[in-house]
Amino acid sequence: MSADAKQLAEIRDFALDVARSAGEVILPFFRTAAVELKPDGTEVTEADRRAEEHVRERLVAAFPHAAVLGEEFGGEARALPGDQWIVDPLDGTSAFALGYPMFGTLVALLRDGEPVVGVIHMPALGESVYAASGSGCWYAAQGAAPQRVRTDAVGDLSRAFVSSSGVHVSEVQPVDGFPPYRLAPLVAKARKFRVVGDCVQHAFVCRGRLHLAVDAIMAPWDSAALIPCVREAGGALSLMNGGDDLVFGGSLVSASDEAVLAAALAAMKGGD
Repeated sequence: MSADAKQLAEIRDFALDVARSAGEVILPFFRTAAVELKPDGTEVTEADRRAEEHVRERLVAAFPHAAVLGEEFGGEARALPGDQWIVDPLDGTSAFALGYPMFGTLVALLRDGEPVVGVIHMPALGESVYAASGSGCWYAAQGAAPQRVRTDAVGDLSRAFVSSSGVHVSEVQPVDGFPPYRLAPLVAKARKFRVVGDCVQHAFVCRGRLHLAVDAIMAPWDSAALIPCVREAGGALSLMNGGDDLVFGGSLVSASDEAVLAAALAAMKGGD
């Protein structure tokens, strides 16, 4: 392992500890928190706010010169020179509000705009998926030793287990200001389709449980932590429109391999 990879692995372990400690802040609110609506119509709870306060406090104490961007308390929503933390304290607040355990805390480090550390911690499941550039992608369940994980490269969409965070922005549920993608051809061509949702589906891609995950609307705090995990697991990533500004591009598709990704993007455009 190079010196740079070793340093990033140490930062990854710190970020994992931060995300797990945020889970301890979140879980006492699970199935009890009152839900509010933000001006954009999305849900927020006291757990979101307190978890981000906790994460920011730890990050600033350990890395006082690094910028921090978070969902609840803002920051500069653009790539910056040097180190930049990007945090979603509770990704999947809709699931959390329903009492459904498919939510997570996301902590990412960008270095000169490039995502190099990512942590997906799912406190209600007691599971974490995490990665640093050059050190692989790892999965840890509560009480078990960490294990290195890789995507399951099936190579063909007809063999793929596909998920989406929902039907919004598709032809089923268009959203003003977003060009709709074609969900029906994707469902028809896949071996199996389910709605899994938010960061959990991308963690499942890393572990080889899913082969494709689609998120049509993504903020940088939704995307940043997922990118190193999928890359280090051997997967492929793209925006819905095929672009490659993965952190700030506004959507994300993760896949087990390039062939499945290409076929899915073509299907969502209505191609063969």
